[in-house]
This record gives sequence, structure tokens and C-alpha cells, in this order.
Amino acid sequence: MMATLIRRATADDAARIGAIARAAYAKYVSRIGREPAPMVADFAGHIAAEHVVVVKTAGVVDGYMVAWAETDAYFVDNIAVGPARQGRGLGRKLMAHAADEAKRRHLPAIRLYTNAAMTENLSMYAHMEFIETHRVVEKGFARVYMRWTVPAGEK
Repeated sequence: MMATLIRRATADDAARIGAIARAAYAKYVSRIGREPAPMVADFAGHIAAEHVVVVKTAGVVDGYMVAWAETDAYFVDNIAVGPARQGRGLGRKLMAHAADEAKRRHLPAIRLYTNAAMTENLSMYAHMEFIETHRVVEKGFARVYMRWTVPAGEK
């Protein structure tokens, strides 16, 4: 695999991040019955708030993560890799970055949600040892919240 770089997103990345979100989440529109939230997210606002990192390979932004620290966890709001680059470990690298941020900030966990219709994500997060905490309908979306606890001694 080519060398990868994870860095904070800049305003210049907003259009590329939006394109990745639209491409990565397009397959879920028919399942959910509307565009998933990431397809219409305010990436410029998230970037301005310094909540976005990108993963690059060969100088090209191939994925991103929107995340921030909360009082009791590092919250991953959105994570996506462009369809042409999926299956190459870039999403795992972004999630490892989230784990590193949780540890660096002495937070005990990572918290995230996914749509209940995104069954692939539910399986992937369960495989990554995330535990479902609750389900709720928010903004018209059926969301499944999950939590990963930082291993003892790594906080």
C-alpha cells in the first residue's frame, strides 16, 4: 500500500470532501429513502471549527473524518472513504487516528453513530469492538449509537 498521510483539513479540501461524501453515501439513498446526513453536511463549517482530518495517498485526498472531543468521549460524527479507495485500510487508519486522539486527550472512549439501514457499518463497527449503546430517531434518521472503550492502561 502507498504511504498515507493524515492531516487537518483546510478550506481547500471542502469540495473534495463533499464529493467523497456524496460518492460514498450514494448507495444508501434508496435504503434510507433520502440523502444520508453526510451528503448534505456543512463541511466548510466543520473545517473552520477544526473538526475534520483527511487521509491522503499519493497526494490525493481519499477520505475524511469529522470528529471532536466531548467531555466523556471522542465523538466521530462522520467518516468516509471514496468508493474507488475503499477496502484498502484507509477507514481503519482514520479510526486509529480517532483512537490516538482519544488517548492523547485522556478520554475513555470513542462514540459514534450510524444509520440503522447501513448494515455494513454496523457489522464493521462490531468487528472493531464497538458496542451498541442505544437507538434513536434524530432529524428523521434511525441512528444506532455505539461506543468503543480505550483499553485500560492506554488512556
